[in-house]
Amino acid sequence: MVNLTPALATELRLQPWQIDNALQLLSQGATIPFIARYRKEYTGEMDETQLRTLHDRHQYLTELHDRKTTILKAIADQNKLTPALEQAILQCQQKTELEDLYLPYRPKRRTRATLAREKGLEPLAQTLSQLNQKHPPQTLSTPGDLEALAQAYVNPELGVTQPQEALQGAADILAETIAENAALRSQIRALMERSGQLRSRIKATFPEGSTKFELYRNYTVSLKKIAPHNFLALLRGQREEILDFALEFDEPQALATLESQVIQTRQPVLKSFYQTLIGDAFQRLMKPSLTNGIWADYKDWADGESIQTFEANLRELLLAAPAGMQPTLAIDPGLRTGCKVAVIDPTGKFLHYQAIFPHQSQGQRQQAAQTLSQLIQTYGIALIAIGNGTAGRETDRFVAEVLEGLPQDHRPIKVMVSEAGASVYSASEVAIAEFPHLDVTVRGAISIGRRLQDPLAELVKIDPKSIGVGQYQHDVDQKKLKQKLEETVESCVNYVGVDLNTASKELLTYVSGLNAGVAGNIIAYRNENGAFRNRKSLLKVPKLGPKAFEQCAGFLRIRDGDNALDNTGVHPERYPLVEQMLRDLGLDLRTSATPQTVLKNLNLQGLSLDRYTSDTVGEPTLRDIVAELEKPGRDPRAQFTYAAFRAEVQTLGDLQVGMELEGVITNVANFGAFVDIGVHQDGLIHVSQMGDRFISDPRSVVKVGQVVKVWVLEVNPTLKRISLSLKSPQGSAATQPHPSPSTPAQSPRSKPMPKRKRS
Repeated sequence: MVNLTPALATELRLQPWQIDNALQLLSQGATIPFIARYRKEYTGEMDETQLRTLHDRHQYLTELHDRKTTILKAIADQNKLTPALEQAILQCQQKTELEDLYLPYRPKRRTRATLAREKGLEPLAQTLSQLNQKHPPQTLSTPGDLEALAQAYVNPELGVTQPQEALQGAADILAETIAENAALRSQIRALMERSGQLRSRIKATFPEGSTKFELYRNYTVSLKKIAPHNFLALLRGQREEILDFALEFDEPQALATLESQVIQTRQPVLKSFYQTLIGDAFQRLMKPSLTNGIWADYKDWADGESIQTFEANLRELLLAAPAGMQPTLAIDPGLRTGCKVAVIDPTGKFLHYQAIFPHQSQGQRQQAAQTLSQLIQTYGIALIAIGNGTAGRETDRFVAEVLEGLPQDHRPIKVMVSEAGASVYSASEVAIAEFPHLDVTVRGAISIGRRLQDPLAELVKIDPKSIGVGQYQHDVDQKKLKQKLEETVESCVNYVGVDLNTASKELLTYVSGLNAGVAGNIIAYRNENGAFRNRKSLLKVPKLGPKAFEQCAGFLRIRDGDNALDNTGVHPERYPLVEQMLRDLGLDLRTSATPQTVLKNLNLQGLSLDRYTSDTVGEPTLRDIVAELEKPGRDPRAQFTYAAFRAEVQTLGDLQVGMELEGVITNVANFGAFVDIGVHQDGLIHVSQMGDRFISDPRSVVKVGQVVKVWVLEVNPTLKRISLSLKSPQGSAATQPHPSPSTPAQSPRSKPMPKRKRS
């Protein structure tokens, strides 16, 4: 097995021992959240981002090494492996360069060069190659001399009837050799990327203003400067047969480069022959191949940037502040079919359903108000979640009227909640299994209410691609997207922690060390035996062995259990350490002591944490233990806030240029951010309207779920487009709250595509 540690340590700027220890833990089945949280001493406090990068790069380099082995064997089997070629292959660090080196030896379909070789013309090609030097062994003065040289290869039985056919066959062989030369391909690819201009046009069958790709009707951009979302849009437009695009570059320079590298002869006849075959090699073989390679490279890059944006948005959405586990009234609005109202208790349990019709006749509106008021009083409702879909604002106004008739101290908090994905959940197998006898609309209302109580616990039940925070999500590599989104959900779930006695199977599935089967067993055990009283009881769950317990226990919380530490992030393997602290302080956690009193006495008596270090427990772990004792059972998510939409703004027609509004960021893309301002159509803040300075990454200014103050720049009712700005009409950017990152495992900011270094 090849030792990849030195290369990884250099590339990732880590110590070799960090690389070795992290890879060893991963090979033993440890999860990344577990390693990042509970094995800090082993890895030098590598965070999740570093660990995932290490995992991905190690996998890439391992695959690269395996591919090198396969290629070396394939070339050796052809008896064509030279020491120089072997060294070049072994030193290769990128898959693209490796495949270029292998290209001349790769088994291929029958080409013009293949046919020429079958006709016995390879010796002629070799002779012409030998003559292509400054001091050739033979002089060719006229075209006749060239034909005379080829006469010896005329063979009607092999299909070569005249010298010109022999010369053409030899030219085909030489052209393929040139087109497959790795060094030449590298030079021309670099030139294409350096001088390339991407030009697009919409097909003549689509008149102006008739497509969503209007931006690309006569579009030109430097290949080096194209934005990832623009490139993905071009690919989509091409796939939908609406537009065409091509790469234009300095082709005369490319040909001149090839001629200067290939042609050595000073003989005009042979030089002209080579110029012709080089032109053929470039136009027929090299240019299409390199262009396709560039498109593939840029597609990978654009996919990566888009997935990274999706990943960051999903993280912010999943880690959105919960309103809290309180009695909740959830309303799925509707005009003709009425509003579906669901009552949910503080544990998320469904209690009651009723349909109301506030948008029909006045009599029905009054009846709906009476019903709503009665439900609020009967169930002690503290939160009202209103879906932001059709009739959302009308329903919001109706609920506001009802609340005005209630005593001030009995008015629940009313919040507009995104419905994105609720309909997907309501028709899913998960929802059917949970509520087999309820209508899909009722399930949707329950989902809306629960996502207000605790967004993370509810959103994990929905395919992330249905939540509506992606950018060209259906155009990117679906396998990579699925993997990254699952990693993000796993990271968020373990960062927050999970209540073992209330968590759904879907939520438990993402806990470190668990899978769907074991999560189902936990639910079954809980249903049969009642609430878990301590973490040790997990070992009684079928198929949850010691290894799974090690990985999951620290991320599962038990409130009001037998051991106060079970409601903290302290891992059970460190309970003896905390108990030692207790003994040193004369306290007993099972009786009068609480985690806070342990810490208080530790500080009052001036006990140094250094005395508790060992070979496996260092300062990082002790710091984490102290942090957990300070705030046991704490929720690391931000404090809950919500936007207050203007009552008089209900539809697109109510908007006026210059109007100041409050809204919620629903999605962030490379070019800007979308904002829900309460008119059933999100507005766009272009990145140029986010500040008084140049902003390259919108995520440095706003994030999904953030409440912002915006001003209306433009309203286009025909296209249903709203342009917004974070900058006030006075010309300065409004101060916007931008909370610190929700978790240390944030994805890195988007960066320009690195030149010739793509994975």
